[in-house]
This record gives sequence, structure tokens and C-alpha cells, in this order.
Amino acid sequence: MTYNFIIFLYVFAARLTALFNEKVSKMVKGQRDAFTVLKDKIDEDSKYLWFHAASLGEFEQGRPLIEAIRRNYPEYKILQTFFSPSGYEVRKNYKGADVVCYLPFDTPRNVRRFIDAARPSMAFFIKYEFWKNYLDELSRRHIPTYSVCSVFRPNQIFFRWYGRSYKKVLHTFTHLFVQNEESVRLLGNEGVTNVSIVGDTRFDRVLAVSREAQELPLLDCFKNKKKTLVVGSSWKADEDIFIPYFNAHPELKLIIAPHVVDESRLNEIEESLNCKTIRYTKATKENLKDAGCLLIDSYGLLSSVYRYGDVAYIGGGFGAGIHNTLEAAVYGIPVIFGPNNKKFVEAQNLLRCNGGFEIQGKDDFMNLMNRLVTDEAFLASAGKNAGRYVSANGGASDVILKTVRL
Repeated sequence: MTYNFIIFLYVFAARLTALFNEKVSKMVKGQRDAFTVLKDKIDEDSKYLWFHAASLGEFEQGRPLIEAIRRNYPEYKILQTFFSPSGYEVRKNYKGADVVCYLPFDTPRNVRRFIDAARPSMAFFIKYEFWKNYLDELSRRHIPTYSVCSVFRPNQIFFRWYGRSYKKVLHTFTHLFVQNEESVRLLGNEGVTNVSIVGDTRFDRVLAVSREAQELPLLDCFKNKKKTLVVGSSWKADEDIFIPYFNAHPELKLIIAPHVVDESRLNEIEESLNCKTIRYTKATKENLKDAGCLLIDSYGLLSSVYRYGDVAYIGGGFGAGIHNTLEAAVYGIPVIFGPNNKKFVEAQNLLRCNGGFEIQGKDDFMNLMNRLVTDEAFLASAGKNAGRYVSANGGASDVILKTVRL
């Protein structure tokens, strides 16, 4: 099957699913409205740099580069597009971009309409974004196009026998900024040599966030100088591991920021805990005094919350994959996560430097936590290793800007 036929099938399936799925409905409507947004907001007298991220995680990787451009090249305006509602709905009011909208489906007609309306001077596709029709059209129009923080693996379609025609998309990039040596090797085997290893711009982002982190006096009050475990982006499978341990250790404090914040999930967590649990939006200095668990029931605080932890547990490792480990490690605290971490370069490096720890289940978690909370030297060493790893890997945004000629 040709790429365009697959795309048309995908569009049909998405529109059908949108009839009964709110998230997909938002995406389909947002893509349809994107052309109106461009018509209303694009200033024809300005030069735009186009950044595309599939979702929120990829946006956070592109954000340090956007903000570096804002500081150093204010003559450019920024167009930020998203594919997923989980990115757009959270960052649609992002002040660092002049225009924010969805990216329409990668059909030939949509591509021509979008690029005609946006008129980008350059395009930056973050990590795993390889929309063939967009990239082909940008190449035909000689618009410089960059892949930022991409990671390539042997099992990707580009390197399979059935991906021969699709791998041509790799040659449309002006330059690819990748995260590791394996990516360089795999691309080189396909004759793609306009490649640089820069690492991950998320290091720049978390370092900036840590410097600007909000002070949260209520968390100081809650912590009350006791050892505290901060859990970020937890799922039910994660909670089944750390909550029983916490229930058996009331001398510890627990802060949970679940991945999904809705009433049913919050109630489920509260019912599984034996201690007094307070939701952040209802917290006061008075009701926190004897609380054992603080439940973060709003978005946008997690990166600042980690600073109050002695240990961090990162959710997702018993599901589709772990969430952002760097947001916690930047504060110099050890991070714990489940086994589904092999595709995450930063997690593998944290394991190698003994700043991160993989667990397979309840017993692993119990043994590791017992050591971390009783062995001060081990806790301090692991935390120092995590913090040193993050601070040593900043600067990718500066390297990219030196290569990209603005």
C-alpha cells in the first residue's frame, strides 16, 4: 500500500472515531480549524519559524530551542503546531509562540494549503515526527528543515525491508540533530550523513525549570522535615506497588501526582491509603499538619513539586513507558521506575550512573526504599549522581543554534 493510501485510511478512521471519542473529536475539529487560525493570525510581513511536536513531551523538548531563539533572534516569529490534544490543549496559550494550532492530516492537499498559509522560513520537527508529504513539500520548496532530538533504532520502519520507499524521507532534512551514536550509525548506513549528536534539549528545559521552580510553602508545611517520596505521573499499576509500602511506613510522607487527574482516579487513590490524605487544591497549613499524603489534583505543578522530595518514583514503567525522569533528577534526588524504560536514553544513563533504579515489582521497591530511607550515604550518593548527570548534559540548544543559520 502506498503512503497516501494509508494516510487516507487513517483520516477516515479518525473521523469515524471522532463521532464517539471526545479526544479524537477535538483533534479532528482542531485540524479543520487550523487553516482559519493561520489565515487570521499569520502576519504576512513577518518571518516564521515552524516548530512541530506530536504531543506535550515533544513540545517540552522543542521549547528550550524556541526560547533560545526568542532571546537571540527576536526578529523571527514562532508557529507551534501539535498533532495530539494532549499537547495542544495544555499549551494552546503558550506565550513563547505567536501562533499555536493543530497540524492538519498529512494529505497532499492539506500540506499545500498549510505551507502556503504558514510560509515558514524554516521548519523544526521534534523527535519522532516524520510526516512524508510535509517533508517532501518543504524539500521541494527549499525550506530548511531540521529533525531535533531524534532517536533511531534498528526496528524502525526506515531500516526494514518494507520501509524502503519511506526511508527516502530521511534525505529531505537539511540536518538531523540526534541523541546518540547508534542513530548516527543507522543513518550513515542509509547514506544520511548530515547528522550531529547533540543529546537531548530536555536537559536544557529541566535545568531552566529548576532555576525558576515555584516555591510552594504548603509543601514545606506538609513535608515538615520528614523523608518524602514524590510520585510523578502514576498509573494504577504503579500505585499497586508503592501504596502498600507507604501504608506500612507511616513515618514517611507521600506526594502523588497521578497521570490522569479526574474524580474517579483521585477517589480510587484516596480509598487505597490508610493515612489522612489532602488534595492540593484544598490544602491549608492547618489540615496538612497531620496529613500523610498530599494528592496533587491539578496540572502544571509537578516539575516544582519534585524539589520537595528525597526520592522520586516515575510512573508508566509498568505500562506504555516511563514518563519524564529528568524533571526529578535535576533536583539531585534518586529516581525509581518500572521495567519499561529501555527506549528512554536518559533512564538508561541514570541506571548506568547509579542515579536511577529499575524495579520489577513490590519486593524490589520495598528493598530499595528500605535502603534509601535508612542509609543516608547511599541516598546522598544516588541523588548526587542523578543531579550531576543532568547538569553535565545541558547545552544542546546552543549547539543546534550554532549549526542552524538564522
